[in-house]
Amino acid sequence: MVHSAYDSVELLKGCPARIEAVASYGSKLLLGCSDGSLRIYAPSSAPAVGDDGPLSPDPEIRREPYILERTVTGFWKRTPVAMEASRSRDLLLSLSEWIALHRLPNLETVVAIGKTKGANVFSWDDRRGFLCVGRQKRVGIYRLDGGREFVEVKEFGVPDVVKSMAWCGENICLGIKREYMIMNSTTGALSEVFPSGRIAPPLVVPLPSGELLLGKDNIGVFVDQNGKLLQDGRICWSEAPASVAIHKPYAVGRQPRHVEIRSLRAPYPLVQTVVLRDVHLLLQSNNCVIAALSNSVYGLLPVPLGAQIVQLTASGDFEEALALCKLLPPEDSTLRSAKESSIHMRYGHYLFDNGSYEESMEQFLASQLPDLNDESHLSRVSSDASDEIESSSLSQLQESDDKSMLEIKKLSHNALMALVKYLQKRRYGIIERATAEVTEEVVSDAVQDSITSEPYRLKSSTKKRGHTHISSVAREMATMLDTALLQALLLTGQSAGALELLKGPNYCDLKIGEEFLKERNQYTALLELYKSNEKHREALGLLNQLVEESNSGLPNSEPTPKFRPDMIVDYLKPLCRSDPMLVLEFSMLVLESCPTETIELFLSGNIPADLINSYLKQHAPNMQSTYLELMLSMSENGINTDLQNELVQIYLSEVLDWYKDLKEQENWDEKTYSSTRRKLLTALESISGHNAEALLKRLPLDGLYEERATLLGKMNQHQLALSLYVHKLHLPALALAYCDRVYESGLRQPSRSYANIYLTLLQIYLNPQRTVREFEQRTTNPVPSQNIGTQRIGSAKVKSRMAKKIAEIEVADDTRISPSSTDSGRSDGDGDEMTEGGGPIMLNDALDLLSQRWDRINGAQALRLLPRETKLQSLLPFLEPLLKKSSEGRRNYSVVKSLRYSENLQVKQELYKYRQTSVKIDGDSTCSLCRKRIGSSVFAVYPNGKTLVHFVCFRDSQNMKAVRGAPRKQL
Repeated sequence: MVHSAYDSVELLKGCPARIEAVASYGSKLLLGCSDGSLRIYAPSSAPAVGDDGPLSPDPEIRREPYILERTVTGFWKRTPVAMEASRSRDLLLSLSEWIALHRLPNLETVVAIGKTKGANVFSWDDRRGFLCVGRQKRVGIYRLDGGREFVEVKEFGVPDVVKSMAWCGENICLGIKREYMIMNSTTGALSEVFPSGRIAPPLVVPLPSGELLLGKDNIGVFVDQNGKLLQDGRICWSEAPASVAIHKPYAVGRQPRHVEIRSLRAPYPLVQTVVLRDVHLLLQSNNCVIAALSNSVYGLLPVPLGAQIVQLTASGDFEEALALCKLLPPEDSTLRSAKESSIHMRYGHYLFDNGSYEESMEQFLASQLPDLNDESHLSRVSSDASDEIESSSLSQLQESDDKSMLEIKKLSHNALMALVKYLQKRRYGIIERATAEVTEEVVSDAVQDSITSEPYRLKSSTKKRGHTHISSVAREMATMLDTALLQALLLTGQSAGALELLKGPNYCDLKIGEEFLKERNQYTALLELYKSNEKHREALGLLNQLVEESNSGLPNSEPTPKFRPDMIVDYLKPLCRSDPMLVLEFSMLVLESCPTETIELFLSGNIPADLINSYLKQHAPNMQSTYLELMLSMSENGINTDLQNELVQIYLSEVLDWYKDLKEQENWDEKTYSSTRRKLLTALESISGHNAEALLKRLPLDGLYEERATLLGKMNQHQLALSLYVHKLHLPALALAYCDRVYESGLRQPSRSYANIYLTLLQIYLNPQRTVREFEQRTTNPVPSQNIGTQRIGSAKVKSRMAKKIAEIEVADDTRISPSSTDSGRSDGDGDEMTEGGGPIMLNDALDLLSQRWDRINGAQALRLLPRETKLQSLLPFLEPLLKKSSEGRRNYSVVKSLRYSENLQVKQELYKYRQTSVKIDGDSTCSLCRKRIGSSVFAVYPNGKTLVHFVCFRDSQNMKAVRGAPRKQL
């Protein structure tokens, strides 16, 4: 884009002789004229000096007319070809007849290199002080030694006369006739680069970066220091330039009718054309480019960068404007940052208007404004993705009839995609600042609360909240950004990205986001939005509604994800500690459909079981038993005694209602079981936390005998419990199983013996009428819970001998009776007394009991209880294994007794042997520890019978553990 980069200022005119060479030294111009004179021009405002006065250079060329300050006639014998001033070394190099060196500012001659006579070109390396001279077909290299003389370093031959040359690092680039070559300054080795043009002579121009610009007719080619082509493109001049001066960031080319200025940034566009005819010299100065005509000199002074930036921005050349911003001086960093941000912003809007959405967002991203208070920046960007998209789409639809709606939608989608990328890149920094602001306020509030009293804290809380709202700039920007990002993600179909945004820390506006998500049925994202804003009640209500809709099976106009009841459980898990009442409220919705998961929720959340039970009792009594059952099944210690008792009470209430209904229908049967009754029986047996006496009072007298028997067993009223199994339920198998449970529990508790529980059942079989009467009496006046060993059958005054025996058996329950023992007493009790009361005995059941549990029953006492007329043949299944075991036990006892007697004899024999051991002490006997004689001292002898020690030495050695593991001493 063409703009005014330089102002052409005529510095001097009317030079008396033709200008052949030009150099600048500070603000002074040094002109080498055709008459061999050196003319020095200075700004007209500079103080005048005499002819012999020194040059006092200012830093740069001035924008004003120059006047002749001094003329040195006969400075050269011949017309000068070229000259160059070294500002760092205060030297003037000139080529005329040969190369001469003069000291500035007084122009005193330093040295003249006679060997360079006839040279036509030279190149000076000011940094290293090296001089390269082209003379005929030779190239000489000289080094400035001590600032007073040149020392020849090398001289090399070349294929032809050198037309142009320049240093490039350690190498030298030569333009020879029709080609370019790179010469190694150390070895003189030449390497070809490429041919030069056919029209213009070779032109070598060094660049500030160390690279080279080589001319090939009207094309400038960039190469590195080794002559390799660079991929940055090439400069295309309007004509082949005669010479080129580099003044960053521009290249200035000398054309026959004008001076052409091009940018050094690809694609190297034309910047400006300065109409100056017959310019035959171009010189790069420290702050400008000097153009010399035959008798006048013009200065191409750069327009201030700020003005150039304004021109480029106004003309829409934003890339060049941004490039120039980087050239602003470091001290203007604030101004530069502001200009760059403004240009990026304008460039972004320009690209957006032209449909380059991604590129526009890159520009918006690059416009990093340092002040967060400028909220219009982000709002303008986000508005481009909404208002401008719609307006541009409408304008495009109106202006271009051939463009389809699909293309317009594609443009809008591309714009939103670009907006998403932009917002995601900007988000990290803005969210970080917003989070830091929140953290700072939390810390400040905590400190304030710690140093203020309660009344003042209440008064100041309102002020702090108001202050937070006013100063929360970062959070307002974060809210704007996250809300726009959420909308853009969903509008571009990136639902997963929207969920990821909402699941993490975010500042999305709740009201705007809620309305936007509801319109588009984005319920999963809406749930996450509620969750991130701690609107848990709204989230759970919505989730429950979605679950019900999913389970209803109603057709939906739009496909939605499947919502399951366990999602409510998953949502409630993190809330157990913070809001247990909310968890209980919404867990009721899924307790029936997901009982296991809900109970696991209660367990993992450490919600008190009493609180859960009371809440269920009030709001969902039908689920109370389900909860307690699952709690009990998942954790044996999960519920306390009160809850266990309540579970049993719930079962019992349901069973009683069920029993009452069947009783009224006259369909009751003790052998009928419902699922709840089975649970009740299991609970009565396995749960120890219930109150048996209270439950027993609730049972009917004419039913539920099995439940009563279980409770009586818990109260240790085993006789009554067995009577129910035998006489009411008529289930001897249950009675036997009951005895087994009682007996085995006694084995686990050695302090209590229930070995005679089988004798109690045997008594019930053999005297049924008496036990029935006792049951009827005790059900009307139940005895308190007591141990079976202290129960006595004294209510029935039976005068028979058998009754006395039974009483003796019951009194002896506290003493464990070995089932393997036998009794040689009489077993011929009076059988006629067993039938007192007129009822038949249950002899077969009694015999079955004896045959099945012979190893758990005291045989002698069992035989005393049997009727006299009992046949011995029927007792064989009981007596045969009992006698075998008794005999086997007696034999085993005899063997053990013999073995123990033999072992006792062996021990005695060994004892006698050790007692017969003798030790001889004489005058030569010494202690094995101290090596002194034992004499008449108390001594000790080791079991080997040979090692003797003083008792004192032995005791000391034992204390010091000098002898370890020694056997017991013998005295």
